[in-house]
Amino acid sequence: MSTPENPTPETEVKSLEGASAPVSGRQQVIDRLQEIVKDASNVTRQELDQLKQTFYRLFKTQQEEDYAKYIAEGGVPEEFKPAMDNLEEQFKKLMNLIKENRAAAQEALEAFRQENYKRKIDILDRMKAVIESIGTDNSASAGSFKDLVQEWKEIKEVPADKVNELWKSYQQYTEQFYDLQKLNSEFREYDLKKNLEAKLQLCQQAEALAQEEDVISAFHTLQKLHQDFRETGPVAKESREEIWNRFKAASTVVNKRHQQYFEDQKKAEQDIIDQKTVICEIVEGIDCSQLVKLQQWNDKTQEIIALQEKWKGIGHASQKQNAKVYERFRSACDSFFKQKAEFFKQAKSDMSDNLKRKMELCQAAESLKDSTAWKETAEKIAQLQKEWKEIGPVAKKHSNAIWEQFIGACNHFFENRDKTLHSQRSEESANLKQKKEILAQLKAFDPENLSEEDTKAIQQLITKWNQTGHVPYKLKDTLAQEFKKLQNALLATTARKQQRKQAPGARIQRDGANPRERLMRQYENLKNEIQTYENNLGFLSASSKSGNSLVSGIIEKIENLKRQADEMKKQIRELDTPKENQ
Repeated sequence: MSTPENPTPETEVKSLEGASAPVSGRQQVIDRLQEIVKDASNVTRQELDQLKQTFYRLFKTQQEEDYAKYIAEGGVPEEFKPAMDNLEEQFKKLMNLIKENRAAAQEALEAFRQENYKRKIDILDRMKAVIESIGTDNSASAGSFKDLVQEWKEIKEVPADKVNELWKSYQQYTEQFYDLQKLNSEFREYDLKKNLEAKLQLCQQAEALAQEEDVISAFHTLQKLHQDFRETGPVAKESREEIWNRFKAASTVVNKRHQQYFEDQKKAEQDIIDQKTVICEIVEGIDCSQLVKLQQWNDKTQEIIALQEKWKGIGHASQKQNAKVYERFRSACDSFFKQKAEFFKQAKSDMSDNLKRKMELCQAAESLKDSTAWKETAEKIAQLQKEWKEIGPVAKKHSNAIWEQFIGACNHFFENRDKTLHSQRSEESANLKQKKEILAQLKAFDPENLSEEDTKAIQQLITKWNQTGHVPYKLKDTLAQEFKKLQNALLATTARKQQRKQAPGARIQRDGANPRERLMRQYENLKNEIQTYENNLGFLSASSKSGNSLVSGIIEKIENLKRQADEMKKQIRELDTPKENQ
């Protein structure tokens, strides 16, 4: 029967797998296994499992890093092959050797336990005989029984399936002995006192485990203390419950810490899985159909590489959970890089076509760069530039060279045009200055007080005006209107004066000659105006937003002026043709 001071083995908390001292680096794992091979019997299954998990976790991490690097460098996921690993082969050989050594050691240990079992059965038989002999020689029985108890305690290892059986028999005979033994009170109290001291010490050791940092080590130490507590003899009846409650309370603290350790570990592992699940969702959420440019793919690639780095820094959960979530993450990454490879394959083909089209545009630009038809050529080059922008990218190794060739040809044309137009603008500025001086001189005349010298001077200024070249287009009409107004005012005054001086016959004779002279003067003015408009067409930029409507207006104006000039020319020919019967 069990008692509070001697609990049955069923009351113990069974050990869960826990971590031993951390091992980092696969070579360190190999080094530790080589040490274990020398004494395989003293290594725990827990340490071997941890070494195995550590090795393959590091092994898998290395493979993940190799895979991520391979993909980042443009590798095809289906063609990835892990590098040969000599450490794994060495690891397997050491583990097999340890397994064989442990099996041999276990076999020897089992034989040793069987022998101990037989020895304890023999002790129990002798204890029974001592109990049966009590009454004849109590002092001899007490000494003999005490020797048997000491001999029993020295025998430790027995088969696990025999522990309860032996312990119950031992407990039964021990209790019977003390209940039946008629020793003097001094001997009995001394024995009970020594047992109490021993159990108090065990209580103190159990209580101290609450401060042990290594929770797993504390738990295993507690199991040994439980064994020692059971094997320590009884204490006085009045102390039995108190000492057991104290030891049980200390055990509860250690067991709760042990349980909490694994609950915290499970929670931490779940947190790791949650973080990795979020990363999986981020990669799975990438819409590759929206990635239509090389830079967009490269930007997303950098994001995924960053997520892979973050993944490695999160840590590992249980092997089963970690394998499942990693498979999901790897599948999402593989899908992205597969689509990227397909996009780049198509992009490479497209870039080849783009290069061909841009080379054709380069040839077209080269053929136009020396043209002096400024307006038409500018429009053509502007169209070539528009087409260039609409063509997609080319391979980086060709990009700069083909662009330099194209823009070089375009710039060559526009630089030549700008030099020419700059020269024309300088000339126009000089003409503008000269015509303003002419206008100033014309304004200085008094139309009502013109002498013959004034009239001649006015005619010379008008001739000089007509001989002066173009002025800036935006000032042309303003100057022309101002000049025309002054000219008409001055010439009208001169004509009136001459008419008053001439005799009627002479006026009639002069009037007879006026129509052709007037028509010739108007015809020459129209020719000059047409030439002015045609020259100004070359000054307009083909890229100007207002240029198109302005050019259309000027062309229409030129056509109207040409029709007027043709009509005047026809009238002049009619005046020059003698009439019949004249």
